[in-house]
Amino acid sequence: MAIATVRNRDKAARLFHALSDETRLHIIERLRAGEQCVCDLTEAFRTGQSRLSFHLKVLKEAGLVLDRPEGRWIYYSLNPTAIEELEGIVDWLKEAASEGSRAGPCCS
Repeated sequence: MAIATVRNRDKAARLFHALSDETRLHIIERLRAGEQCVCDLTEAFRTGQSRLSFHLKVLKEAGLVLDRPEGRWIYYSLNPTAIEELEGIVDWLKEAASEGSRAGPCCS
């Protein structure tokens, strides 16, 4: 198995894991509007900072969000590069599904 394929699989697993939680999807939805301060996110989600920090950490480790400290606050935004990588993975899956539907019978 090619090393690049293993790396891509690992990256895809991290991305899909990060996207597998409803709270994290909601965070991403809010970040679509642009950079947000962690204080605003905490208020919007009406949750404790530790819970929100956990979800932001998962998104950051997957590469989906970027953080920028400013003074005592951290600002979060979507990482366009990661979104493009995710788009590439989805395109690859679509191609594989389309090729699989054209395959002939498996066994004779």
